Amino acid sequence: MKFLKNKLIVTIIILSIIFLILIPFSIRGGGKSVLRNGIGVTFNPIQKGLYGFNNGIKNCISFIINFSEVKDENLTLKKENSLLKNKLVEYNSLKNENSQLRKELNFKKQRAEYSYIGCDIIGKSADGILDEFAINKGSADGIGKQMVAVTADGLVGQVIHVEKNWSIIQCLTNENLAVGGTVAGSSASSGATNSGIVKGYKDSENKYLAKLYYLPPESTIKKGDQILTSGIDNSYPQGIRIGSVISVEDDKGEVMKNAVIKPYVNFDKIQELLIVVPQNKVDIKY
Repeated sequence: MKFLKNKLIVTIIILSIIFLILIPFSIRGGGKSVLRNGIGVTFNPIQKGLYGFNNGIKNCISFIINFSEVKDENLTLKKENSLLKNKLVEYNSLKNENSQLRKELNFKKQRAEYSYIGCDIIGKSADGILDEFAINKGSADGIGKQMVAVTADGLVGQVIHVEKNWSIIQCLTNENLAVGGTVAGSSASSGATNSGIVKGYKDSENKYLAKLYYLPPESTIKKGDQILTSGIDNSYPQGIRIGSVISVEDDKGEVMKNAVIKPYVNFDKIQELLIVVPQNKVDIKY
């Protein structure tokens, strides 16, 4: 096997020498000789092979260079895409913030008979239950117990504990919180039949809702009705949005109706709120 390999190498060397010697004659000769034709027949396949091999090497090198350029371009595009995504997040955040501020401003204009203290939520219930919030304002800012907390979307709850620089809000979804509620648009004659007490309520899926209790059997309340504060207990201003009725229950044992309410405020996403200052309260800080 080694002998055959060496013989092949010697043959290739000899043919290469002959090819080099005959090149000048091939160039000067006007016609085709038998010898030149023979050499052409012998070397054309080799030349083709070398040409093809050379092209393969060039294509391979070109691919490697192009691949590197494409990879760099891909990394650049990824960085640009990441920057655009971050800018989009910032834009949407600012857009939502501006929208919320506009809603709060409109709310204040609509309820200009009250003063308000703007607050940030700085903590929630330790057990994760969405029925109490800590806010960054306290007695030094004019906050007092039993003041009502709202957002532009609706009722949040009531202040139950006050320190100098922070306070605790008990939310509408807490079963211990009670507020008078009524169906929006109720006439004087139907007002009594469509009014009751709203308390926090948790359904079988652990969703934090509210329920309007103690409605008489003749109540015309129905799914989709909007529930507002009635102002009957004087603790809550009249007309603050509470939520929308999602179902009505007949409590036959006590001969009355109850209505399950989905609050307008999203307690999962709330970050800021307003404290409603009673009309007889003066010297309020913002």
